[in-house]
Amino acid sequence: MSDVYTPPEVWDFDPENGGQFAGINRPTAGARQQHDLPVGDHPFQLYSLGTPNGVKATILFEELLEAGYSDAEYDAWMIKIFEGDQFGSGFVDLNPNSKIPALLDRSGDKPFRVFESGAILIHLAEKFDYLLPKENQARAETLSWLMWQMGSAPSIGGGFGHFYVYAPERYKYPIDRYSMETKRLYSVADMQLGKTRFLAGDDYTIADIAAYTWLGNLYHGAYNGSDKFLSLQEYENVGRWVREIDARPGVIRGRLVNTKAMPERHSAADFEKVQEKDLFNPVRKRADV
Repeated sequence: MSDVYTPPEVWDFDPENGGQFAGINRPTAGARQQHDLPVGDHPFQLYSLGTPNGVKATILFEELLEAGYSDAEYDAWMIKIFEGDQFGSGFVDLNPNSKIPALLDRSGDKPFRVFESGAILIHLAEKFDYLLPKENQARAETLSWLMWQMGSAPSIGGGFGHFYVYAPERYKYPIDRYSMETKRLYSVADMQLGKTRFLAGDDYTIADIAAYTWLGNLYHGAYNGSDKFLSLQEYENVGRWVREIDARPGVIRGRLVNTKAMPERHSAADFEKVQEKDLFNPVRKRADV
């Protein structure tokens, strides 16, 4: 084959070979520009975008508020990752890895940062004693499924999603490789959900929030109709689980935050301005954020 790639002895960065991400992807970390982050009035300041990883945090915040935890009020600020906002100095101070979401917790005497979506879920769940069981076995099961999702996301997003949608050229091998792995992950979830109502058992937990944002997004057709391409309707237990979580009021609100429909969120009143077609849209595509 004429297009077979032979790696050089030493890899060298080609800034033109990034496809849609060529303008922002570099092999180095750190701030690229001086930019302070905005700060609101609430105890929690969230800097994110309405992607599957980003809405994990906003869903949990809205679930907490729905459950009556008024101390969980938060301001959410949009970080436009396709424009490089995550490389501003203020954001890098919160997350040296320059990935959304990042949280500033100002609820105590001394503000501190929390970064990575799984860490934010655990932090908030422990702080409010909600959606993370305390009993050893149930806690271990919840954290196991949470970490399963955290480890699985790169295969779905950076793997399948990238090569199926965003790569400059389409090649059979990487698409087949990550389609196989994505379907295997759906199979893992489907088998578990055939035995239990939610991933970690009969109770809804942060493990469900984390997995729903990815599995539910693809199930509803993200990545250019990948639900049809991957035959996701065959995973009936996942479908039942997705539809149940779709209908939760906190989830409905949380998946709207930091999208085009609601770039910023500062109070529950902000949702009153959202159009119904956006309010009940269960899938977020790049155009929506």
